[in-house]
Amino acid sequence: MSKRPQLPGDPSDLYLRISYDDELWDTPQADTLERWSVSVLHRRRVHDGGQGPTATGNCVTVECPACTVEDATVGSMTFYRVHLDRGRNAFRAMEEESEELYETAQVLLDPETGFFTSEVSELLEYVGSALLVMDRVTLDPPWRGHGLAAVLGCEVIHRLMAGCRAIACSPGITDLSSQRLTDQAEWDRVNTKIAQGWQSLGFRLYRDNVYLLSPASQDLEEQRGALRGRLAELSASWRKGHIMTGLAATGGGHARGRARRGRGAVRSG
Repeated sequence: MSKRPQLPGDPSDLYLRISYDDELWDTPQADTLERWSVSVLHRRRVHDGGQGPTATGNCVTVECPACTVEDATVGSMTFYRVHLDRGRNAFRAMEEESEELYETAQVLLDPETGFFTSEVSELLEYVGSALLVMDRVTLDPPWRGHGLAAVLGCEVIHRLMAGCRAIACSPGITDLSSQRLTDQAEWDRVNTKIAQGWQSLGFRLYRDNVYLLSPASQDLEEQRGALRGRLAELSASWRKGHIMTGLAATGGGHARGRARRGRGAVRSG
């Protein structure tokens, strides 16, 4: 089995910027659908040795005067909060917004009323009235394959799920640029792996590739703790590998500088 590549940076330096643009449109569509955009950012130190910025792996000290801190975008997410009890018919609003939302609405909502179908309602606890749809989650290729999408997605869900009765997603490949996915078997394998990542949060297949999760699920809270622990492990592994790389680059000498406190939680802002 091939070894997974090293992460390009310390994953504990990832953080989320969650935003909602209110364009002040006094329309039923705007009252029903809220589009939330999430930027996944990595705060990193960059060394400028006079010939342009480079990675800081060869810096001898943490306080290197040629180093600066910058934020790099390494991924993005899109969520929709769908208000079923205000504005217009939520089914029609989702149909008008995008093909992906329409497919979700066809599975979960009654087209006549815009509310959850009776079958879906029986599966859900009465903890809210809205529907949170995880529409798209994308990480840059160097950050994939380590389970970080689930870690980060879980944090966003916790920020946006207040007032929601259900969280929905349709797992699948969103980045079609990879040449290795031309093989059907590889395509199916990657799709299955993506679905398993979201199932680890408590999402369960309902129908037609639409997965449901209740905000009241105990699995969600338990997995949040487990995923934060996973993030701490990835960070410790990266820092260990980074130190070894630095020692090798300096001929095995001891790197000087203050020890850094490990962090295991994703920051959001």
